[in-house]
Amino acid sequence: MTTVVGVIGGGQLARMMVPPAINLGLDIRVLAENEGSSAQIAATQVGDYTDVDTVVSFATDCDVITFDHEHVPAHVLAELISRGIAVHPGPHALQFAQDKLRMRERLAELGIPVPGWMRASEEAHVDAFLQEWGGKAVAKTARGGYDGKGVRVITSAADVSDWLTKLGPGESILLEELVDFRRELSQLIARRPSGEMALWPVVESIQTDGVCSEVIAPAPLSQGKIADMAGSIASQIAAELDVTGVMAVELFETTDDRILVNELAMRPHNSGHWTQDGSTTSQFEQHLRAVLDLPLGATGLTAPHTVMVNILGGPSSGDMLAPYPRAMADHPTVKIHTYGKEPRPGRKVGHVNASGDDLPEVVYQARGAAGFFQV
Repeated sequence: MTTVVGVIGGGQLARMMVPPAINLGLDIRVLAENEGSSAQIAATQVGDYTDVDTVVSFATDCDVITFDHEHVPAHVLAELISRGIAVHPGPHALQFAQDKLRMRERLAELGIPVPGWMRASEEAHVDAFLQEWGGKAVAKTARGGYDGKGVRVITSAADVSDWLTKLGPGESILLEELVDFRRELSQLIARRPSGEMALWPVVESIQTDGVCSEVIAPAPLSQGKIADMAGSIASQIAAELDVTGVMAVELFETTDDRILVNELAMRPHNSGHWTQDGSTTSQFEQHLRAVLDLPLGATGLTAPHTVMVNILGGPSSGDMLAPYPRAMADHPTVKIHTYGKEPRPGRKVGHVNASGDDLPEVVYQARGAAGFFQV
């Protein structure tokens, strides 16, 4: 009998789980938000992931449920668990990726290094925090923000007055210190229900307008203390929160040599796409292994350096295949991954991976190939 993995969410992360699922002999099925989703190369049902009956109907024939995104309500997942359906990661862990305030509270309780922060539900709270932190801060909506959405750098309460007026009873926004960081890092880890964990090398992620544009693996000058700190932080979080599957821990390396946790993602992550071509086991295969409680794969590098560059926007012609001949001819060692999405400004429609011995050359190859696809 074939093992069935159900993925809630029809984006590119679900799409990229399909090849390793085929290799492992798994039946992968997707509950997508709408027709024409990126993941419709798999058996796909279209439906509302917030509706209990829809999700239960989808999950009934699945051996395990996992996710392309973290937005499925906890009560929906609780209903699946009550019916004996395995859910990984479970809602008890997923809540900390869904709600930034809960995440900050729990990490602080565990002694994990995080930026200075507080809850704010009125302008007086914002004013007090700004006074404490030098007149500038970062404000975030507690739920729903990603790729720079739901995040603002503020200098007065007026900058978030619209958010404050929309808060319901007991709701708050998150205020954080504006961290003086040297660079952003990401530590990817996988954990299976029986407790085995596997770490990939810590990577450097480069952001453009709040969106990840490039990833360098491993992060330059990260061997030793930085790698040890990042790995220790991710391992503690995964164990203490009982995370199952792949998790990305986004980090700040500060100018005074601290490592602080910025965000958590409990699913395969953009900062791990390099693993498709640069690691013995990709994050997508590893995620499937982990949620099925299978032994985890090796995470060593296949080359000294791998660079991932996102394709943002896509070609002006709207035809993702049109750049292939020149990109492939000029950069034959680069691997191209596209998501089956219609190009539009700023949209993630694919990525390229380049690997090799010389980092500047690898960067050149990855940027050069990606450049053929950009508007």
